[in-house]
Amino acid sequence: MAAAETIVLFHSTYGLRPAVHTAADRLRAAGHEVVVPDLFDGRTADTVTDGLAIKDEIGHEELLRRAVTAAAPHSQRGVVYAGLSLGGAIAQNLALADEKARGLLLLHGTSDIADDAATDIPVQLHVAEPDPFEPDDWLNAWYLRMRRAGADVEVHCYRGAGHLYTDPDLPDWDEEAAERTWSTALSFLAEL
Repeated sequence: MAAAETIVLFHSTYGLRPAVHTAADRLRAAGHEVVVPDLFDGRTADTVTDGLAIKDEIGHEELLRRAVTAAAPHSQRGVVYAGLSLGGAIAQNLALADEKARGLLLLHGTSDIADDAATDIPVQLHVAEPDPFEPDDWLNAWYLRMRRAGADVEVHCYRGAGHLYTDPDLPDWDEEAAERTWSTALSFLAEL
């Protein structure tokens, strides 16, 4: 059996909802240690618009500061950064800045990549197809930039699924796509 990983899992713009805890429990059941920071200080949103308002109120820099603070106690030994939608963007930023990062697991979201980014970590992205928040031209450019940075990248697309298709409490829920995602993600983590 592969060694267990320490995973820092960041929530979406909806906040730390039950689906995030369910995802963490699934990862723990596979033997991993999972840290689930609450970047919104207990606040959750019922809609994307409400979640974006919370995100904007807190601010990008403060969200990153909170994420770094949450990951710092674990990062010295090397962690896998993971995130859902907005959390994926945050996880990507942290992973690319952490020379001890062991991997990056992105579900439903990515972030821009600096021209001078350099990393050799394995990266796996799971995204709906089409996804209004991750359009094809963006994903193509993201993939090329991530490869240019040195990452070993896998992209898995799920035709017809909604943006946050792994959350059973949202209209985006797609059970088949979610199960395929988690099966593929757990294999990815087992191979690190």
